[in-house]
Order: sequence, then structure tokens, then C-alpha cells
Amino acid sequence: MTQTTMRKITSRTTIKNPMLGLILMASLLAPLHAQPMDDEDAEKEWKEVALQLPEAPQATNLLPFYNSDNQAFSVDAKSLTITSDGIVRYTLVSISSSGAKNVSYEGIRCSTYEKKLYAFGRADGSWSRSRRNQWDSIQALAANKQHSTLFSDYFCEGNTIAGKAPAMLERLKKRQPLKPL
Repeated sequence: MTQTTMRKITSRTTIKNPMLGLILMASLLAPLHAQPMDDEDAEKEWKEVALQLPEAPQATNLLPFYNSDNQAFSVDAKSLTITSDGIVRYTLVSISSSGAKNVSYEGIRCSTYEKKLYAFGRADGSWSRSRRNQWDSIQALAANKQHSTLFSDYFCEGNTIAGKAPAMLERLKKRQPLKPL
């Protein structure tokens, strides 16, 4: 509300109680001084917790959750954590129809519909950290459907985390996706 608009309102309004007049004026002026938080400010306030890489996944701990035409995707149950900054972190294992295996440590941020790749698994069980330190939007395209499946079916309800890690693991074990909102 501009000051001109406020003057027009107050010049046409007669308020008999001076205290009520002050309260009204304060409520009209408050929006002029309030500075709404934009997305950039919200991003500045959020801090990601330090990364701790898990142990290499074992075949007995893999929970399959999605199959594409030529790849099967699993989450390592031992690696699934929810960090205090609101990230679901997990080890993703993909095995192609020809037997090629890829291992990555990743995170999903429910509040922003984003994913991040932290590290790649090596054959000896060690990790190679990703050089890309950026959050990317999740795409529901066939080539990257595994991330949107984890987001919408197992980890997130809208833009919030869907329960605690044990509940997520139970859904993955039973291959029971979340019920649609």
C-alpha cells in the first residue's frame, strides 16, 4: 500500500478512539517496511551438513525399486539416512542388462525437488567425490526416472520428507510406494 493510498484512507476515515487510530496506522504501515523473503534469501539461510560417505554397498543390502528397459536400480539399505538439513542421502546401485554396475552416493532434497550426486563408487569399495557440487532439478524423464521414483514413491510427500528412514526402508523392502496425495 502506498503512502498516497494510506493518506486517502485516513483522510476519509474518522476514528474516535486515538489508541484504535494508532493501531490502525501501525497495521497499515507494517507492510511498507516488511521485506518478504525471496527464494534467494531462503537459499542463503539453508546450510548443507558435512558429507560423510558410507561404506561400499553389499549385495545383500540392496533394495530394488525401479527397472527401466535396460537397467535395474536399487538403494543400499545401510546407507539411507535423513540429515538434519532435510536431505535424504542414499547409495544408488544400477545394473545394466549387460551386467555393468554403477554405484553412486546421492541426496534428494524434498523441499526443492532436487537431487545431488556426491560420489561415485569404485570397484575396490572406495569413493571418488563428484567434481560437481550442485543441486539439479529432478526430471521424470525415462533416462532419469529413478530419481523421480525415489522422490514421489518412497522419500517425499509433496515437498516434505515422508517419515523417518526406517519407514522409507520398509516401503522399499515391500516395494510399496506412498499413496498419492
